[in-house]
Amino acid sequence: MVRKRRFWAPGAKYHITSRGIRKMDLFLDDHDRLKYLDFLTKVKQQYPFQLYAYCLMTNHIHLQLKTIQHSPSEIMNYLHSQYAKYFNNRYNYTGHVFESRYGAELIDTPEYELEVNKYIHLNPLRANIVKHPEDYPWSSYRTYLFSEKNPLITTEQIFSYFHSPLDENYQCYLNTNYSKLTFFPNGKLNTAITDAEPPYSSTNG
Repeated sequence: MVRKRRFWAPGAKYHITSRGIRKMDLFLDDHDRLKYLDFLTKVKQQYPFQLYAYCLMTNHIHLQLKTIQHSPSEIMNYLHSQYAKYFNNRYNYTGHVFESRYGAELIDTPEYELEVNKYIHLNPLRANIVKHPEDYPWSSYRTYLFSEKNPLITTEQIFSYFHSPLDENYQCYLNTNYSKLTFFPNGKLNTAITDAEPPYSSTNG
């Protein structure tokens, strides 16, 4: 069966997901996670793109990115072939490390762009790994919340939807369940509209 060709054009944005084959763990320790981020840095140099968010879970990964002149296939094939070689060499493993095909969902609205970013950064919380997303060291959330330097991450695009103070309003967005996102005429998100309790509290657990 011929695979359906994925849409791609320079500047397209995607939510990328990928799992270990047969749900195998991709990262057995922190050295593996650091190595993956190292390969992610190298692939950005080889096939430049903007990375808005990432989260490395035990058996899968999330990336939110904007392409420039290279397709997601070029980026992901390079990234995962390099990591698979490393993984197989380190653990004396033979065979595929990742599932045969990564997921790539096109991001085509501001609402979905924010939703993907929120989903990625709250992943460790939903998995009951941490009580607060800022406690998870293997995502880009702390770059947004504490302005930690992270050469991998571009925050300007996501922050462009928020009024100042950017970090506080971004955190407010993450902490609150919205039935529907609304925007001011200037394109900024109205973080005051809510019809549900916060899914968690950064201070009260």
